[in-house]
Amino acid sequence: MIDLSTTYLGLTLRTPLVTSASPLTQELDSVRRLEDAGASAIVFHSLFEENVRKEGSPSPHALDNYLNHLRSAKGVVGVPVIASLCASTSNGWTEYAKQIEQAGANAIELNLYQFPSQVNVPGSELEDGYVEIVKAVKSVVKIPVAAKLTPFFSNMAHMAKRFDETGVDGLVLFNRFYQPDINLDALEIQPSVLLSTSQDLRLPLTWIGILFGRIKASLAGSSGVHSPEDVVKLLLVGADVTMVCSTLLRNGVNHLGDLEAALRQWVEKHEYNSVTQMRGGLSQLRCPDAGAFERAQYVNAVKGIQNVVLTGREAWRVLSGQ
Repeated sequence: MIDLSTTYLGLTLRTPLVTSASPLTQELDSVRRLEDAGASAIVFHSLFEENVRKEGSPSPHALDNYLNHLRSAKGVVGVPVIASLCASTSNGWTEYAKQIEQAGANAIELNLYQFPSQVNVPGSELEDGYVEIVKAVKSVVKIPVAAKLTPFFSNMAHMAKRFDETGVDGLVLFNRFYQPDINLDALEIQPSVLLSTSQDLRLPLTWIGILFGRIKASLAGSSGVHSPEDVVKLLLVGADVTMVCSTLLRNGVNHLGDLEAALRQWVEKHEYNSVTQMRGGLSQLRCPDAGAFERAQYVNAVKGIQNVVLTGREAWRVLSGQ
């Protein structure tokens, strides 16, 4: 019997397939469908402090609406429900976190989204601020806390260690920054949302592979999880869970069932008994070539590109009769 269960944030989950924060949780029926399709845990869409404080908002009681919706979801699904919080002030982080806990969330994911655009603010100040946010939230709630991180730190490994030392229960790698585009007809800046592809998997794959076994916090792979192969790769480098969003928006929530069935087949084919047994098997700690995650692999990749170019030139000479 193949065991696909895993542990994330201290929560025992049926499989590593978790749905990440998205519009799919804004309706109660959709939340039910996620569980029915196979989600082992559901991360709610984010509560933004700007929406709570904004006067004249379409939802003037954004906080109450979010908390009530969270309570309702907890009443209709049996899997863990993880709230997502994106605040903009110190008080917002702690006060909303406490109310989210009281509403019954099984855990909180801190969506640490702050665009570093101020020329007079050094990176170290932003990094210290992120760490203080996690410390503050951990000090006021008892439920597990995960930090969803940006990859844009000068030393990602050191920052992961700093977050780990706060006692954070999990790290979600990585947050996707949505950059604006330009409407050339209206001559206006406009928002642009690009869904991820499997190519985006490389970044979380690299860092989870490096961090596995070096920090205590759970590791969640987020961004680029589309196919069963993507799920397997993240588990092999050490992810506790793999978070899906874009592929569900493209293919529908029933794609969760396809991912689970294919994962089970792969595990059985390769003669593993469980996800736990395979987890981290190709992490940096266990990989025969530890340099594969660092500079040595960069050098080899560049050589590979050169070989492709040279082979292409030779093929062109043959075809052109030179």
